[in-house]
Amino acid sequence: MKESILDVLLYLFEHYFTEDVPPPGDREQLANGPLLDELTQAGFSPAEIHKAFDWLGALAEQRPAPGDPRAGGPTRIFFGPELDKLDVECRGFLMFLEQHGILDPDQRELVLDRAMALDQDELDLEDLKWVVLMVLFNQPGSEAAYAWMETQMYLDEPEPVH
Repeated sequence: MKESILDVLLYLFEHYFTEDVPPPGDREQLANGPLLDELTQAGFSPAEIHKAFDWLGALAEQRPAPGDPRAGGPTRIFFGPELDKLDVECRGFLMFLEQHGILDPDQRELVLDRAMALDQDELDLEDLKWVVLMVLFNQPGSEAAYAWMETQMYLDEPEPVH
């Protein structure tokens, strides 16, 4: 089985974060304790597990400072590796989320950073939605955006925001 960081993250998200069951202990306990054993038994390699923990650690460290999000800022221009990894549909979805207030510019940049940190050459829209969901889950004050995004995960077409 060729698993990726995203596969490990989705497993953690589905088994711990969405069930309000805190993963055991701090980063060191996560990387070497029963959770590592559980993930290994689930079929993930230790290398991918550690990369996923690093990904989560970087997400936690990059929370935007509290305050008013930048509104009406410049248009985001994608370049080089971002264009290679995120197709037009993904980039359009990020613009949609920002234009409708689901993501602010800082959160958009965090989503892009975390998407680019995944060890995949390309992300499809479904993968990007999971990254957005994990970022919003980690952002204090984003409960409404998280709830809206969670409903979008199970729809074929995004629902318009009013």
